Amino acid sequence: MNAPTAINPWQRIFAPFAVGYFLSYLLRNANAVISPELTRDLGLSAADLGLLTSAYLLAFGAFQLPLGILLDRYGPRRVEAGLLLFCAAGCALFASGIALPQLALGRALIGLGVSACLMASFKAFSLWFPIERQASLNAAIMAAGGLGALAASSPLGAVLPLLGWRGIFYALAALSLVVATLIFTTPDKTTSTARESLRQQLAGLAAVFTSRAFWRFAPQTTFIVGGFMALQGLWAVPWLMTVNGATRDLAAWHLLLMAGAQLAGFLGIALFVTRLAKAGMPPARLLALGMGGGLLAMLGIVLDAAPSWLLWPALGLVFSVGNLAYALLTAQFPLALAGRANTALNLGAFIGAFGIQWLFGVAVDAFQSGGLDPQTAYRVSLTGLLALQTAGWLCFIMAGRTVGSGHKVAP
Repeated sequence: MNAPTAINPWQRIFAPFAVGYFLSYLLRNANAVISPELTRDLGLSAADLGLLTSAYLLAFGAFQLPLGILLDRYGPRRVEAGLLLFCAAGCALFASGIALPQLALGRALIGLGVSACLMASFKAFSLWFPIERQASLNAAIMAAGGLGALAASSPLGAVLPLLGWRGIFYALAALSLVVATLIFTTPDKTTSTARESLRQQLAGLAAVFTSRAFWRFAPQTTFIVGGFMALQGLWAVPWLMTVNGATRDLAAWHLLLMAGAQLAGFLGIALFVTRLAKAGMPPARLLALGMGGGLLAMLGIVLDAAPSWLLWPALGLVFSVGNLAYALLTAQFPLALAGRANTALNLGAFIGAFGIQWLFGVAVDAFQSGGLDPQTAYRVSLTGLLALQTAGWLCFIMAGRTVGSGHKVAP
């Protein structure tokens, strides 16, 4: 196998995986823009809409642990390309769906199909690039996801009247097949993990879950990153339309601004994280400050403390630092455990995203049934989420005082 210097790593390694993560983020957030059409066509309640959309997150999250084992054993190229075939099938099923169960199954297949897009990228980077490049490369791949989030806002809203939500998902099915082909043609590289027995691989996974390093990052990633995903992927648009009185097009514009700010944050991290570390701002401190800033932005949204067009982009900007947790956690483990460490943390993010996306709708319905007006029901529900996120952030800050750095956990 050729060394990384014998190929163009950005063209042959980074670019195909970046396209895959673009697709993943586009599919994750697409329902936010088409939610009014789904609600109208299917007669969904807020809880129904939350459950339908979060089926993606449930399947995505449920597959993270076996995904980590597969990535470490078979490599990112084969695993991601194969799973994207399920994504194509899910998009086609969703596009043809006429009832909630069929649509939910399609959405779950999509979630399964793109479940490797980010983690396979991280695994590929750990194989092909030195450790000091990981944080910037991870941020760069997140920037590709930011472009997907941009595409899932006003651009998707502009295409919606032309193709309808069904036509959009048929097109996404075709795109999934193209991306699968691109990923499958990337160079391959394996590690000694391929020679591990299943028992050894499970023991390595157990080492991740029982480490103090993992539990330093897990609560914050679950509630803060997962909560942001739940809002960006669904509830931002209903919030803006219900609480702020925005039209659907104006709400989609807010998503565009938020995704643009998030993209700017990803690019800033990719370009400057190494320089900031040399200047005395290590990634762990940057992560703590960014997540704290995100909590302040959330509080501003709850209190309506500033114009919505300013608060939602601020939320996207500061939460862009959340991906630093993956590189920080991976650095605590041997290379052979990189896939399992990343997917274990990603499991927390998607458990949080699924639970929050569904239960937020349940809470809104329950508060309205209890006599609250819709605007107040949304505000109380978001306040509850903010309380959970604050608890996760405090766990990260306090654990940072006891978890050392630079000492890898043995498999």
